[in-house]
Amino acid sequence: MLGSLLSGLHFSLINMFVSSRRRAGPGRGGARAALPAVLPVVLVLALSPAGFAGPASSGSAGPAGGPPGVRPNGEDGEPDESRFLTRIRRLTVEGRRAGEGYFSPDGREMVFQSERAPGNPFFQIYLMSLETGDVRRVSPGQGKTTCAFIRPGSGDILFASTHHDPHAVQKQKDEIAFRESGRERRYEWDYDPTMDIFVEERGAGTLAQLTDAEGYDAEGSYSPDGAWIVFTSNRDMFERKLEGREARLAEVDPSYFAEIYRMRADGSGEERLTEVPGYDGGPFFFPDGSRIVWRRFSEDGLIADIWTARPDGSDPRQVTDFGAMSWAPYVHPSLEYILFASNKLGFSNFEVYMVDVAGEKEPVRITTTAGFDGLPVPTPDGRGLSWTSTRHGGEGGQIYLADWDHEAALAALGAAPAR
Repeated sequence: MLGSLLSGLHFSLINMFVSSRRRAGPGRGGARAALPAVLPVVLVLALSPAGFAGPASSGSAGPAGGPPGVRPNGEDGEPDESRFLTRIRRLTVEGRRAGEGYFSPDGREMVFQSERAPGNPFFQIYLMSLETGDVRRVSPGQGKTTCAFIRPGSGDILFASTHHDPHAVQKQKDEIAFRESGRERRYEWDYDPTMDIFVEERGAGTLAQLTDAEGYDAEGSYSPDGAWIVFTSNRDMFERKLEGREARLAEVDPSYFAEIYRMRADGSGEERLTEVPGYDGGPFFFPDGSRIVWRRFSEDGLIADIWTARPDGSDPRQVTDFGAMSWAPYVHPSLEYILFASNKLGFSNFEVYMVDVAGEKEPVRITTTAGFDGLPVPTPDGRGLSWTSTRHGGEGGQIYLADWDHEAALAALGAAPAR
């Protein structure tokens, strides 16, 4: 789910996820550090045709001829993202980074993570109204958080957090001191073993803890009916004695032990769904609840591909065989294709791609603007696309929104070569 993501996929945001599972960030998204706050500039009625367009990217021009649903390549012969994306506008500006934006079922709200809480260099969870632009913090403001999701029906907000860690505040101080020292390091997600899954019960304003196993529990998302949660956990490394190679891996790469689990919305009935060596993370349900989709790393951690399975973990199917780090998958509401991010074009050059749900075709590239582009999430009506990008030239990623041409996507997938 940036757990991985990206926490999230993560995620720079993004400098990223480029050298190993651990640096690939949380299953869905992630990023770090905070700057002085600025007043947020957010869209009013962002999802409506009359919504404020905001600053457009260089690739946001409209059609320039050609058959319906198909737009020409750019002047250099390379694919042009404007064939799929128009009216590109930036949704978040406050804080050092933001990412992993997920819509409410009615498309009126977005929950996301951002580094903007005073005195805390780590991500916290925020809820944005896409009608008014109002933003409120959901998480307590202490510790690290990642991978939020809005529950269908109730509007409860799911997220992972370490705020209950007795050392949370000291970890914040240590991180701030490190950054102020001028020293540098690659961004990497640490799979904090105190990370657990919580839910804010909408209306009541109370916070309930759903997991308490030792180990990293995060990257959670709800089923379309709100009855189930799929998530990522490396609890297995704490539940049995590790020897030899596994014991060494536990010291240097705790993500190796991450697997997909599911539980009921109240935290009961926890069940492990995957049993494959290497990192499995960032799971989401299909829009109709028929399957789940996630990313699976090879055992050596060098390659990641997109997989799907039934909600009980049966009938696993590999959708991509891209020879790259492919992660942060999300299924389009049409059920026709999966959007994801991959560094197919270069070690640190992540772009957004799409692939047919059956994985019968080669993936099609979506974004073409310089910088990181990843963590794609379609709007509930399938006519918009949100993703995290550094196209603004900042140090960290921010969330963008564009109109999405579904017909052009289907045409491009239909013309794609067989895998």
